[in-house]
Amino acid sequence: MNPLAISAYTATTALGRGNAALLDALRRGKGGLKANDFDRAELRAWIGRVGGLEDAPIGGALAEFDCRNNRLAQIGLAQDGFKDAVSKAINRYGAKRVAVLLGTSTSGILRTELAYRQRDAEGNLPRDLHYRHAQNLYSITDFVRRALALEGPAMTISTACSSSAKVFASAARYIEAGIIDAAVVGGVDSLCLTTMHGFTSLQLVSDEPCRPFDAARKGMSIGEAAGFALVEKIGSSSIALLGYGESSDAYHMSTPQPDGEGALGAMQQALTRAGLEPGEIDYVNAHGTATPANDRAEDRALVRLFGMRVPVSSTKGFTGHTLGAAGIVEAIVCFLALEHGLLPATLNSSAIEPGLESNVLLENRAAQVRRALSNSFGFGGSNCSLVFGA
Repeated sequence: MNPLAISAYTATTALGRGNAALLDALRRGKGGLKANDFDRAELRAWIGRVGGLEDAPIGGALAEFDCRNNRLAQIGLAQDGFKDAVSKAINRYGAKRVAVLLGTSTSGILRTELAYRQRDAEGNLPRDLHYRHAQNLYSITDFVRRALALEGPAMTISTACSSSAKVFASAARYIEAGIIDAAVVGGVDSLCLTTMHGFTSLQLVSDEPCRPFDAARKGMSIGEAAGFALVEKIGSSSIALLGYGESSDAYHMSTPQPDGEGALGAMQQALTRAGLEPGEIDYVNAHGTATPANDRAEDRALVRLFGMRVPVSSTKGFTGHTLGAAGIVEAIVCFLALEHGLLPATLNSSAIEPGLESNVLLENRAAQVRRALSNSFGFGGSNCSLVFGA
């Protein structure tokens, strides 16, 4: 495929608002997880919570979109000059030639969850609950499209944890087909009861900060985040999307193939599209959820493709697993690695599980990074791998 320029990007996570906060936390090895204080704090867990959402309602012409997820998007769009970059793209191409392609897993479902607590004596939901502008999966994309005054194609992808990685692949196909010249890609997922209680019921949530690939890991820590990138067919950016790969395990609803066959296929596709050999990848940001089965399967796939050479880390110990936003957040970690020569550690982990053979980084490392690969593997086996280059 022809490389596509990444001309602007921004991430807002539990580490703070904007890229500088993310980079600073990675450099200092300071995570954003804290003991669960969300909703009624009923669950013993650690979460990656973005501060200030409760005090940042959406007003004006877009007030009907007000919900936690869209509030998070609103804050995210205000960082790193992202809106200005999109305005320049509109001037270059026209509003109809810029797409909005976003990922989410639960959108604004929290608004509906809380509404059930507010039912009247007859069981009726409150009248100010608007499914279309909150819980609807398209809500986040519709909100961002309107907030940025864009008129091109718009789509929400919801494939669990690979959602905001797969948007890069969709953007590449739209551009290759000549339908658009640029796309705002990314994802937003916010804390809600469905994911907190759902993953806990599956015994996948740890009661301590998550420890990817560690011998004593107990499971994931759930986080929330908003991330966006501007992808263009041309540009002077120092970062480019070089390749993408997608696959489906078709194996089990919640467990990956033990040998990592689906993950391996996605990575191989991404390298093929990029015209690269495995030895040309300098860093891999692993999916690395800290659940036992996921980490073992991904390790198998990584070793089958790269051997034990390439440095690997999971950054979910910093942000938590941000689910539908994980793909974009971890792509942005790769952008920072390319720009600043930083290979981030796998936070909270100290002793890799015996039998895992990947070159998992337990401490930060300074190194020139020319090409990086990011893995995002969705619940149920929907996989996506992305290759970025400097």
